[in-house]
Amino acid sequence: MDVPANGAMVHRRLIDSMYVEAMVLADEARAYFDQGGLAERAMLHPMARVVLSCESLKITTRLMHVIAWLLTQKAIDAGEMSAELADDPLRVLPAGPETEDDALATMPAGTQTLIRASIDLYRRAERMERSRSAPPAASPARAMFERLATRL
Repeated sequence: MDVPANGAMVHRRLIDSMYVEAMVLADEARAYFDQGGLAERAMLHPMARVVLSCESLKITTRLMHVIAWLLTQKAIDAGEMSAELADDPLRVLPAGPETEDDALATMPAGTQTLIRASIDLYRRAERMERSRSAPPAASPARAMFERLATRL
């Protein structure tokens, strides 16, 4: 990625920050599903427990996809991997699992919080992925300069 030094520094800090956030969220999800959410889960109807299990897998999938993508970005920033390798289909951020609003509404509060947080993190990573592959925005000043140059 050809980014000015300041842009590279901001990108690196954003990646590092998101990585820490993803790891903390993964740890919170693990703790919740291993311990904290047991009482909430026990109170659910058996079918709702199946939905909760599916949603917990979706949370984990989102987080692991984001963490893998962030590790790729960190490797590129550190010079351990070329930016071209990041375009490999195995390294791009895949489409994330969807959570239906109806399913979300039936989940305990703790599960809802984790679902929403994982979706938010995933969407931010998607935006970063799209911006990485998007052509840089043209500078209005440069465009005006080029128009003047062609007229003179």
